[in-house]
Amino acid sequence: MSEASTPSDVSRYEQACDQAIAMCDGNLRSTIKALIMANEYLESELLELQAAVLSGCAPVGTSSSDAA
Repeated sequence: MSEASTPSDVSRYEQACDQAIAMCDGNLRSTIKALIMANEYLESELLELQAAVLSGCAPVGTSSSDAA
């Protein structure tokens, strides 16, 4: 189970929620739809990365700061 959110986390989540709603002109349905689409995109990116790691195409344990 995850840890309880700290007050600063709650504030950050509230701010992110307000920002997402504002980006969708206050339309809650559009906001939820956009978040679902973003989550699906991130899930597909994760699956591609996992496949690349399993096939040996991507090094394991390399952070983006190592590449710079």
